[in-house]
Amino acid sequence: MKTEAEPVAHRDFLFEIGAEELPPKALRKLSQALESEFLARLQAAGLEHGEVASFATPRRLALLVRELAEQQPDRKVERFGPAWAAAFDSAGEPTAAARGFARSCGVPVERLGSKLRQGAKKLHVSLVEPGASSTSLLPQIAEESLAALPIPKRMRWGSSRAEFVRPVHWIVMMFGEKVVNAEILGEKTGKSSFGHRFHHPQLIELGHPRDYEQALQRPGHVIASFQRRRDTIAELVAEQAQRLGAKANIDGELLDEVTSLVEYPVALTGRIDREFLDLPREVLILTLKHHQKCFCLEDEADELIPHFVTISNITSREPGGVVKGNERVIRPRLADARFFFESDKSRGLASCLAELDAVVFQEKLGSVGAKSRRVARLASLVAEQLAVDPEPCARAASLGKCDLVSDMVGEFAELQGLMGACYARHDGEPEAVATAIFEQYLPRHTGDQLPATPPGQVVALAEKLDTLAGLFAIGEPPTGSRDPFALRRAALGILRILIESELELDLAQVIDQALAGYPELEIEPGCQQRIFDFVLDRLRAWYADAGLAAQIYLCVRELRPASPLDFHRRVQAVADFAAQPEAAALAAANKRVSNLLAKSPGESEAGEIDMKLLSENAERQLVTRLREKQAEVLPLFAARDYRQGLLRLADMRDEVDRFFDEVMVMVEEPAVRANRLCILRRVRELFLHVADVSLL
Repeated sequence: MKTEAEPVAHRDFLFEIGAEELPPKALRKLSQALESEFLARLQAAGLEHGEVASFATPRRLALLVRELAEQQPDRKVERFGPAWAAAFDSAGEPTAAARGFARSCGVPVERLGSKLRQGAKKLHVSLVEPGASSTSLLPQIAEESLAALPIPKRMRWGSSRAEFVRPVHWIVMMFGEKVVNAEILGEKTGKSSFGHRFHHPQLIELGHPRDYEQALQRPGHVIASFQRRRDTIAELVAEQAQRLGAKANIDGELLDEVTSLVEYPVALTGRIDREFLDLPREVLILTLKHHQKCFCLEDEADELIPHFVTISNITSREPGGVVKGNERVIRPRLADARFFFESDKSRGLASCLAELDAVVFQEKLGSVGAKSRRVARLASLVAEQLAVDPEPCARAASLGKCDLVSDMVGEFAELQGLMGACYARHDGEPEAVATAIFEQYLPRHTGDQLPATPPGQVVALAEKLDTLAGLFAIGEPPTGSRDPFALRRAALGILRILIESELELDLAQVIDQALAGYPELEIEPGCQQRIFDFVLDRLRAWYADAGLAAQIYLCVRELRPASPLDFHRRVQAVADFAAQPEAAALAAANKRVSNLLAKSPGESEAGEIDMKLLSENAERQLVTRLREKQAEVLPLFAARDYRQGLLRLADMRDEVDRFFDEVMVMVEEPAVRANRLCILRRVRELFLHVADVSLL
């Protein structure tokens, strides 16, 4: 213990874990997780620091923490000892109890004071407990951070009991110019890293953490920063395209993967046979992307040209040989794709219908063929509600899953829907049918495009609703982190299609129709309600992301509008109303009215307001204003102009406030009391045409 806090020094800290090639699709996630886990533990330990830089290559994960405190901050503590009366004898000399307490605190008896505690005067001393040094804390912080990384399956290597995503070969841990001595994942920490596996496989001695990035690049031939390497690759690909007077088709997912595969990127351009350009664009792109991690090039008209760009991890003495090697591998891949494409076209899409009965959709829900028939039936019903021609909708739904048994989709699952549309056009199906086959899967992810055609919207809704109905019917809704059929995404997709495309659909009714497609299942009571609530609950996060308070969503949720578009319009109206200066007072008044009506059930439910029982000016004024507002806003509500209706109801604030200030509602006379409750009920009913604003 010490009595005064001292200034804490700071140094840069470097942590690097070197391993065999890390899984490329997980590299960025591992790097981000290491940074977040490490920083969370530094914060929990109270260790101050400056900027943080993370690094990730195929062979390493690293963190550079600037200006990390050398130790935890000192902590002020209070210690209490024996009662003051027992601490000193009659001569004023400290007793054994006082001396023992002083000794345990590491201070002389003269430093002891007194302080009341729980009503008793006790010995007391204020001390400063020094924080632990960073060097003593960092090894454990590193081990805990590595253990917390999202690694589904860990490996062991050699005779070590250590486990990591790949075998570890070196660990760097430096605090300033000194090594933080420890053993992590079976390796002793040091200050030596390694460069590029081929260009500079030798040790790289690091003098200081700040030298890390520069030392790895020269002489190490390693661009350690993931983002810098990613930007470099994008620039290199664009440069290669410009040399050919073309532009690069840079897919973000592919760019991330290639960045995770190389430490020192070098761009090379190769050729493909022009005959392969007859393949559908997406087929060509996916073949090059999946098998060779290559980028396609386009002309000014966005048409693919017979060239590709590949990223090598070395500067080769014979780059032409590297290019030819890639071309040799790509050619048979594209030849296979062309064979699949021609084979699929030759048999036609409709011929695949029978095969769908042999493909399992879900063990309890039958085959994909059965699902297609259910979706076709449901699509016809949805089309009727949306005033869309049901014929192309049903046809697209029937053929929609046929491409799942095609050779091309068997090779590239990402092409489902797209190849179905392509084959439908080849077979002479109407364009509306072909487009709907592709659009049934939209939106595929957050921010994805929506179906743009009415048949596509109908089939997409029916497809998602059928899946939701089936999984809920067999008691398999999503759990905390488990959602194998992506039901949350399906629910959000339904909402986006209906709201953003402004489609008025009774969702509760359609869910009933979807459940009716499973006559063989014993569906529990309340299943429709659970599905409906599940879908509406997706809106809460949606509105939260848009910056709307949860209370605004809950106000509308209380009324449970059957149409998501109607729900959305009400939310927008309440949001505008809540921004008005009168909103808080009217919300409070609605809450008060709600409580009064709850205490007197039945008294105000029947009959009309009796004008002869109005004895107070305030109640007469409120009734007059109420009738004016009824005539004014009810037509607006009927026309779904909720915003304008609510804003006009804001004018009632003065009359409502005066009523509560001057009128006693719960009087003894039953008739007068019931009449006044009836007035309040009618006021509240006006607001309930839109939402329960009392929840604001």
